[in-house]
Amino acid sequence: MNDIAVLVNLRARRGSEGMGGLVQRFLPRARVALTRSLEEARAWISDTLRPNPPALLLAGGGDGTITGLLNELRTAGVALPAIGVLPMGTGNAWARVTGAPRPAVALKQIAAVGERLPPLRPFSLVRVEGKVAPFAGTGWDAEMIQDFKNQLAASGPLRSTQAGLRGYLGAMFTRTVPRHVFGEGNPMVSVYNLGEPALTVDASGSVQPVPHGDKGALLYRGPAGVAGAATTTEWGFGFKAFPFAQAVPHRLSVRVYGGGVLEATRNMFRLWRGEHPMPHMHDWFVQRLRMDFDREVPFQMGGDVIGMRRSLEFDLAEESVQLVDWRQLSRMVHL
Repeated sequence: MNDIAVLVNLRARRGSEGMGGLVQRFLPRARVALTRSLEEARAWISDTLRPNPPALLLAGGGDGTITGLLNELRTAGVALPAIGVLPMGTGNAWARVTGAPRPAVALKQIAAVGERLPPLRPFSLVRVEGKVAPFAGTGWDAEMIQDFKNQLAASGPLRSTQAGLRGYLGAMFTRTVPRHVFGEGNPMVSVYNLGEPALTVDASGSVQPVPHGDKGALLYRGPAGVAGAATTTEWGFGFKAFPFAQAVPHRLSVRVYGGGVLEATRNMFRLWRGEHPMPHMHDWFVQRLRMDFDREVPFQMGGDVIGMRRSLEFDLAEESVQLVDWRQLSRMVHL
């Protein structure tokens, strides 16, 4: 396939300049960028992709890389191409959901389809403050991301031992959980529906309308350990934080978990698997909503913490993105 571009974030956990050689080997006509900063990626998009948008863009990095790339393409006025996520980051939520193999295998599979586009899978996008992401929210997840990054920064020569899932869990148990056990506890949140009548899921997982859930309705008021919206089931590392995402087309999956941190720790593996029903878990499907908190809370989009907020609006972006369905592709090419 001629019209392919490849971006690799060299600062991603598995980013490597050796990827350039792999791309040259399997996709010799692809336009390639090996970037170390958002500024470098932005310049490549402006100079190379905007004049001649690709049909397929392969992106190597974590969820933050992919989220940043989507937003830079939108800002530059480039129509979103089909995107193939190469798992080179830490959480790799979209890579896992789409069944991405290791990068060398992925490049070989793309080369094997020749001039055709690989099979694609559509994903809607969460929009907050004019930016889009596969998931966004606040609570222990956002705190744990920041705690993990702080832990990495303080690790020095032991940095490699604190990366990946081990590092996230370490940050959670040594930093995030103790802070909540001995701190002020969960913030209080009020969740308002701002769009079409809200839907929810019953104990059996069936979609049902929310009684009195019309536009303007207060859907929930109470504690929030985690609160967010997503259009994909995973949050990274196989954690099914939003197991009902995509259950209702053209709706955001919104969850608020009102349990305390010790209860969440006891139920960690049930939460990780996305089991339903769970005590203190609240689910809705909406087009748009607002969360008002009683204090400022850390906020993350696509796995990157972007700051503190007291009120947030989430809505379904007009545009969606087509991601390479690596599972279907692997069945097609039989490599």
